[in-house]
Amino acid sequence: MKRLPSKIRSRSRKVSRISVRSASRRLQFSRDLSVLYEDDAVVALDKPAGLAAVPIEGSDAASAWSLLSAKLAIKRQRAFVVHRIDRFTSGILLFAKSEWDRDALVQQFIAHTPLREYLAVVRGTPGARHGTLVHFFRREGMFQKLCKQGDRQAARAELRYTLERRLQGASLVRVNLVTGLQNQIRVQFSAIGHPVIGDRKYHSAESSERLIARVALHAARLQFEHPRSAQIVSIDCAPPADFQHLVQRLSPRGGSHIRKESSRARQ
Repeated sequence: MKRLPSKIRSRSRKVSRISVRSASRRLQFSRDLSVLYEDDAVVALDKPAGLAAVPIEGSDAASAWSLLSAKLAIKRQRAFVVHRIDRFTSGILLFAKSEWDRDALVQQFIAHTPLREYLAVVRGTPGARHGTLVHFFRREGMFQKLCKQGDRQAARAELRYTLERRLQGASLVRVNLVTGLQNQIRVQFSAIGHPVIGDRKYHSAESSERLIARVALHAARLQFEHPRSAQIVSIDCAPPADFQHLVQRLSPRGGSHIRKESSRARQ
């Protein structure tokens, strides 16, 4: 997908003041949830780590969807889920304002045509500066289990990564999803011996991590075709403070800067 030359910069608008606490993660924050991009068809949010994308069954805790829905209801609009990112992952989360727009966007995600770029801090250093990972998963409950290609229930997972910077005992990597399975980045990097820092779900040793209270994974860029205009919308989201702090603490002296895009959207 080619990016159109015309650009529209959006201002971040405040949606709601939220406060979320997870006792198991000891993750506390109180911050404004920001809109990165909005028009008559779609809304892209900067979701903080710890806030669920959608309501958790059996819980009345706030979610990105519930907070956005409450605000849109004032304008007699609705929020429809297009895709999800993990609760303890930060970054771009996309919603539609109508069922038609939602269905059109979901078809893009099924076809894996949107560009979905993440930043992750992983243990150690991958063997190659650029690489492609391919694995096969089978979902069992809330977990993805690695399996063989011939498994009838197997789903193919593919991603491409670039080593952004070597850190002390870790690496900052930029990841582009080719497919989009639940927990994909976490499972695939764990499978090659480079788990994402803070990912205790797939690597129990990460429960002792103290530099960050969640998975060191951030949805940094999303690019898709607008469901009505067919123009390419490109949204960037800078990593939050806790992610930046982790990189700074693990960086060699004088090398803590992360190449980052300011939070913006272009169409």
